Amino acid sequence: MKFKGRDIIDINDFSREELLYILKIAKKFDPSFVKSDRSNYTIAQGKIAALLFFEPSTRTQQSFSSAAQKIGMGLIGFNDPELTSIHKGESFADTIRVMMAYADVMIIRHPEPGSARKAADVADIPVINAGDGPNSHPTQTILDLYTISKVFNRLDNLKIAFVGDPLHYRTFHGQFSALAKFSGNKFYGVSPKGLEMPKEFRNKDYQDVVIDMKNLDKTLAELKPDIVSAGRIPKEYIKGDAKKYTYSINKDTLAALPKHCVIMHPLPRVDEIDPEIDSSPQAIYFAQARNGLYVREGLLTLVLGRL
Repeated sequence: MKFKGRDIIDINDFSREELLYILKIAKKFDPSFVKSDRSNYTIAQGKIAALLFFEPSTRTQQSFSSAAQKIGMGLIGFNDPELTSIHKGESFADTIRVMMAYADVMIIRHPEPGSARKAADVADIPVINAGDGPNSHPTQTILDLYTISKVFNRLDNLKIAFVGDPLHYRTFHGQFSALAKFSGNKFYGVSPKGLEMPKEFRNKDYQDVVIDMKNLDKTLAELKPDIVSAGRIPKEYIKGDAKKYTYSINKDTLAALPKHCVIMHPLPRVDEIDPEIDSSPQAIYFAQARNGLYVREGLLTLVLGRL
């Protein structure tokens, strides 16, 4: 597998075999699978990661920062473009050209779709897309795959219910695109009317389940999914009264689900998951966030050619 110098822009750029290879590498940094903590090694000593965050982030920014430092990298970058020359009118392309002169890999988050691809076209160092607006967030998708693989020891023959807003939610789009590369998976988009999955993310194994979200527990009991992938309803995309789109996964929901079913969420949550279920072994969203560290350590090591 050739990853040295490679950009990580979109999940569709990777084959099934490449995704499995990335998950294999991530295991080398996961204390669940290794006796010693490889994070303590100076794998990438002397290398610099530039974190360019043009919009707020908690998990993605901090996990990339932690991952880079755990393999020995130094950090530069910003999380507030108002404090940079961008505020003075510097172009996006010029910012990328300047920052690539100081770093060995660039991690970029930006609200504009396609921005990571534009950065990769300019930069002569690897660019990792940490989220380009509603478009793509490939490392989130890969950590989701890693989480599913850890729980089920497989990525095929699964039933996944996307609950919330399949129309706008990039997490669902990424999960569907990746898991569709594996055989036997069935997908259900559980949403209010008007928030169904875009046509380009559907195939013969996908089914829209349009409901009043007050009936969520009953619907999930009928579907019997292996995974409930939940997400917030992005209020910025909702016209009119957004209250009719709200829902809550709680103890009653867990009681309606198969005992082996797990609840995933990329976080942050608003009110769609009741904290009362956080202690349930079926609630794996915080473990999901932790898995992002191992995946990002692995990806940084791969694109730097340090394995």
